[in-house]
Amino acid sequence: MRLQDVMSTDVKTVGPDVPAEAAWTTMAGHGIHHLVVMKDGAVAGVLSDRDAGGRDGAELRRHCAAGDLMSEPAIVATPSTTVRKAANLMRGRSIGCLVVVEKGRLRGIVTVSDLLGLIGRGTERPQRPPLSHRVPHQKHRRTTAAW
Repeated sequence: MRLQDVMSTDVKTVGPDVPAEAAWTTMAGHGIHHLVVMKDGAVAGVLSDRDAGGRDGAELRRHCAAGDLMSEPAIVATPSTTVRKAANLMRGRSIGCLVVVEKGRLRGIVTVSDLLGLIGRGTERPQRPPLSHRVPHQKHRRTTAAW
């Protein structure tokens, strides 16, 4: 399975100059934990709710912009990256999301919640074709004798 099968494509983004409190309000309003920070049409970093101090981080956010608190550089993957590789990358770097980029353009985001949802739903394996007892490339002969 590939990231294109599980990623969220409705990615919320902010600029690096957006006040951190406004970015926090955006996250809270949409019920999300990550915002992709874009600068000049390119991914500059990721602002997570933890980066912004969480619920009790109003003092931290007061005089900061999203670009001041974001994690940079953003760890990126492509839509064709396998879910297994993405999970190992996230686990190895102790991060909560991967930004999905293709040819320099933002395509989506994959979070730990997306991967846990995949595990919870389970994946269906493709069914094998039914076994045939017929041997290929043999001519069938008609029997003429009565039993």
